[in-house]
Amino acid sequence: MLAVCIALPLAACSAALHPLPDVKTPDHWQGDTAPLDTAAAAAPDWWSGFGDPVLVDLIETALRQNTDMAAAVARVDQARAQARAAAAGLWPQLNASVSAQRSRSVSAATGKPVEATAVEPLLQASYEVDLWGRLDRLDLAARASLLGSEASRDTVALTVAASVAKAYLGLRAIDARLDIARQTVATREAALKLARSQAASGYISQLDLDQSEAEYRAATQLVPQLEQARTQQQNALRLLLGELPGEVQRGAAFDALKFPAVPAVLPSQLLRRRPDVAQAEQQVAAADASWAAARDRLLPSLNLSASIGSLFEAQLPNDPVNIWSVGGSILAPIFNHGALSAQASAAQAQRVQAVEAYRKTVLTAFSEVENALAAVHDLDAQMNEAQQQRDALAAAYHHAQRRYQAGYSSYLDPLVAQRSLLTAELGLVQLRADQLNARVTLYQALGGGWRRPDER
Repeated sequence: MLAVCIALPLAACSAALHPLPDVKTPDHWQGDTAPLDTAAAAAPDWWSGFGDPVLVDLIETALRQNTDMAAAVARVDQARAQARAAAAGLWPQLNASVSAQRSRSVSAATGKPVEATAVEPLLQASYEVDLWGRLDRLDLAARASLLGSEASRDTVALTVAASVAKAYLGLRAIDARLDIARQTVATREAALKLARSQAASGYISQLDLDQSEAEYRAATQLVPQLEQARTQQQNALRLLLGELPGEVQRGAAFDALKFPAVPAVLPSQLLRRRPDVAQAEQQVAAADASWAAARDRLLPSLNLSASIGSLFEAQLPNDPVNIWSVGGSILAPIFNHGALSAQASAAQAQRVQAVEAYRKTVLTAFSEVENALAAVHDLDAQMNEAQQQRDALAAAYHHAQRRYQAGYSSYLDPLVAQRSLLTAELGLVQLRADQLNARVTLYQALGGGWRRPDER
């Protein structure tokens, strides 16, 4: 009784779990770096906004077959089973046992050996009274861990979807660069044939012919390089799909891919959208409950038990003995060389780690969104300049060709102009791929799909 009286104020202290740490959110994104579409409300399948049904099929396949996704689902199943096990601790436990014994002894009265058989079936019930809420907190920790596992699975799903989208968009960009390279090879092959004919007739010098062949060889080198990159990109994409290396189906042309709208998401809404933030929040809740449960182990525990059964003995075939018992026990820790206190301190340290991990996750979320918004804005501006550069180089190549054909310049001028145009066209494809990937990164940073408040 004395131990119980001493424990009451400790139990009152351990009953109050600490709230989630408050992380200040910014009022707005810095500088409004991207045009926000206030009417945009992306569905959870945000990848359909690129306008390519093949991309949609690939992502849906990856969400079913990806190995990381399968492992994340298995972790959720594990956490769900552990939550059921923790919840079972709140209920009485009932066990059944049957013991049998065959014995041989010497009778004191007759001096003759006596053999006996005894069978004892027994039902045993036990129940730990949750005086201080320790078992309830263990159940709370297990349920929080389950929610964290589900959020972790959603994080993996978002990562897989974004990875497949980027891999597919990268593959389509390689296809586009390969088309440009092959067209350039065909153009320079025709130019080389013409240069050989002109060199044979003395119209151009051997130097011009050598330069024409050098440009042709430079273009032919691009094709196997891009083909190798295409093979590696396809295999990487197939790995994300959980499939063996092989060909990947193509959908819309690279130039036909759409840019999904940049939605208007306030900073205060971000923490309700990202699954990794939800996971970190549940990890704090689980660590908090585990810490409280560890402190409760310093308090006395009350256990109730009961059993009922019968004893069947060969000497009493028609008169079995009924057996029963009812009792309870209070167990209070007195001296364990600080083991329980050390475990409580360790649980407290784990909670501090979970809190700091939560704060880091939130800060990382805001940073990633800011970076993604800036990338979308800056790449759009860069694309505008790159497109004008490409148009200017195309015009320069056209004029260089005309000047050479009219005899006003050497063969070197159109070669240099064509080389610069090729570089600009390849860079333009890469820049468009970067624009598409920036949208994927933004959607990933915002936590994937969402709905407007009036749609909830």
